[in-house]
Amino acid sequence: MTRIDAVGVVVPAHDEQDRIGACLTAVVDALAALPDRVVTTVCVVLDRCSDRTEDRAREAARLPLVDLVPNRVRVTVGEVRNRGVARLLARLGGVPAERTWLLSTDADTVVPRTWALDHLRHADRGADGVAGLVDLDDPAALSPIALRRYARLIEAGADVGGGHGHAYAANLGVRAASFLRVGGFPAVAHGEEHALLERLRAHGHRVVSPSDVRARTSARRRGRAVGGLADLLDSLHELPA
Repeated sequence: MTRIDAVGVVVPAHDEQDRIGACLTAVVDALAALPDRVVTTVCVVLDRCSDRTEDRAREAARLPLVDLVPNRVRVTVGEVRNRGVARLLARLGGVPAERTWLLSTDADTVVPRTWALDHLRHADRGADGVAGLVDLDDPAALSPIALRRYARLIEAGADVGGGHGHAYAANLGVRAASFLRVGGFPAVAHGEEHALLERLRAHGHRVVSPSDVRARTSARRRGRAVGGLADLLDSLHELPA
């Protein structure tokens, strides 16, 4: 198997001043848990922020590890992530793409210290893409019936091999060479993680969906991206009992 020698993390952020600090602190801690030989970098794409997200990111970031890239025009979330990945690859240019692992998370997500190690465990076994799961940071924010519905959705995607059928941009990893071969994230307004995984599978790349690679994300019902997890959680409240 091809050893991973570099890891880059892309974090889109749109008006996330209250959450970006915890997100970046957790990401940096997860990268610090990797072996010293692994080169790491982080790119936060500040997507049309009108609050103090940039200031809070600078306060939390350990520069020059974390790179802040402004985006001032309205583009799809797929394009936002691609812009961040392009910056990551430029900063990791000395490492072959086959040995580079790209991680994606969200600004309202906190990853565990083992997060990067968990992804590389599967990469070292030959995976080209890893679709992890997310837990909700405040389940009490949902009504009991919505929480039960969400739990059933997660359970419904499980398989007997310990995997699942879900995809979250907040917990996604892909080998850079595979990412480049399929053209990166499609330019879609939402569901970019599903679209990327479909591209990878269609081109014969190996994608795994382990249930033990997890992150913790916001249980809010009003999110930043249309069609994202927040919209799903909101819909679970609106469905008739």
